[in-house]
Amino acid sequence: MACRISELVIQCRDPQRLAAFWCEVLGFSVLGTDDGVVGIGPREGFGALQPALVFIPTAEPQAGRLRLHFDVNATDRDQDAELERLLKLGACPADIGQTGKEPWHVLADPEGNEFCLLQTRLS
Repeated sequence: MACRISELVIQCRDPQRLAAFWCEVLGFSVLGTDDGVVGIGPREGFGALQPALVFIPTAEPQAGRLRLHFDVNATDRDQDAELERLLKLGACPADIGQTGKEPWHVLADPEGNEFCLLQTRLS
C-alpha cells in the first residue's frame, strides 16, 4: 500500500487569518485549533481524500520564494469569475516571471504565499 498526503503544514504569522482565507477559497471548515495552530479541511475531516491544511504560527519572515505552492481550479464557475472572487477574498496578483501568455494566473494569499489559479474547471 502506498502513502497518501493527509495534511500540509504551513508556517505563517497569522494562522487564524490565513485559515479563514483558505477556508473561503477551498470551501473548507475549521477542523480544530490548539495553542495557536489552526487545522482546516473538507467536511469529512482529517484523512479525507483532500489533504487538510495546518497553519502553525511563526515569527520568522518568509525567506525567498516557496519551494512548494498550491494549484487550484474553479469547480462551479469559469476562471475569470473565480479570479474575481479570489481577488475579493484578499488574494493579489504575483509576478514570478511569467510572460502573461500562460493559461493560469499567479496569485499570492494574504501572507504572500504564491498559488496558481488554473484554467480547467473541475466538477
